[in-house]
Amino acid sequence: MSSVSDVSVALDTVWVLVAAFLVFFMQAGFAMVEAGFTRAKNASNIVMKNLMDFAIGSIVFFAFGFAIMFGKDLGGFIGTSGFLGLGSMEHLGLKIPIEAFIIFQTVFAATAATIVSGAMAERTKFIAYVIYSAVVSLIIYPVVGHWAWGGGWLSKLGFIDFAGSTVVHSVGGWAALMGAAILGPRIGKYGKNGEVHNLSGHSITLGALGVFILWFGWFGFNPGSTLAAVPDIARIAMTTNLAAAAAATTVMIITWIRSGKPDVGMTLNGTLGGLVAITAGTAAVSMWGSIAIGVIAGFVIVFGTEFIDKVLKIDDPVGAVGVHALCGAAGTILVGLFATEGGLFYGGGASLLLVQLTGVAAVAVWTLSTTFVLFKTLKATVGLRVSKEHELMGLDRSEHATEAYADFVLNGTSKAA
Repeated sequence: MSSVSDVSVALDTVWVLVAAFLVFFMQAGFAMVEAGFTRAKNASNIVMKNLMDFAIGSIVFFAFGFAIMFGKDLGGFIGTSGFLGLGSMEHLGLKIPIEAFIIFQTVFAATAATIVSGAMAERTKFIAYVIYSAVVSLIIYPVVGHWAWGGGWLSKLGFIDFAGSTVVHSVGGWAALMGAAILGPRIGKYGKNGEVHNLSGHSITLGALGVFILWFGWFGFNPGSTLAAVPDIARIAMTTNLAAAAAATTVMIITWIRSGKPDVGMTLNGTLGGLVAITAGTAAVSMWGSIAIGVIAGFVIVFGTEFIDKVLKIDDPVGAVGVHALCGAAGTILVGLFATEGGLFYGGGASLLLVQLTGVAAVAVWTLSTTFVLFKTLKATVGLRVSKEHELMGLDRSEHATEAYADFVLNGTSKAA
């Protein structure tokens, strides 16, 4: 007869695996959001990138990234054991099988890598993207993960990022910002006098489907980060859901007031911004605190995305930087205010807030600097951007010799629009 301990381990293992499978399904959500928010002539390219960043990332993260992230700590900066799946990882003190932990961490790594796909969509060489996503899963993301989750210097400071507003989402978001800035805008996005042109995506329906898939997957992303089937997963699910709902409602109201019509695309992104923002503090804040974080994320996504697009003139077709970098940073910082234990609004003083600010700044500096080197190197070697002819043609045909909608006549495959 199995002991109570054996049953507990079995339940924890099943829960972590189910959560991992939910997070894996988020790859489909990202693919649908990015495909829907971009033009039809690039849909196959979007799908291929989301497929291959997971496939390639799974291999390199297993072989190297996991060890860098969770291996025995060296100076608070990097892990040094467990490469190639070899050696003992007993220092982690896991109660679940190591394989369950690795697959759960793998799907998180894939999320960080795939975020940049949308921001650099419609003009990036496929070979450059493949190399980029491999490097993120190999070293850029694992180093940050070690700092916060692998026993590194941020964890020792008391940094709170329960499921990865900064570790996962801001890493992907800052990389997306750097990549889009170096790559330059799509043809026709900005006029000669600086005016901003709207290059509409081809399917708001696909984009909406992607958002619903991502919202669903987040119930694995956040509650699954307990790594155990414990009662806390119920409260984490509630804070996750309330933040998303509050952000979506806030964005709908803001856009309705500003333009006289509620903006569908921005509201969809507002939902994602709320999910990203609550991910850091989902286990540390109250349900009312999660609503407040969602409301703030709604303002961040609207005005942050507008600032990137209209002021910085950085072309981000799907709003990935606003959703993941800005809302990820904001949500992590807000833990310092709304955490029921240690938060400024709960009598904890400013110490946690300062730690959160330190973590956000350090991750931004690390990611922006490493991806600057990475994208500049790719630009100087294999090339980062497709030719003008291929961009106008569409990446489906130029990069993959296929079409996502072969039986349809597509507009804009030979001109800027």
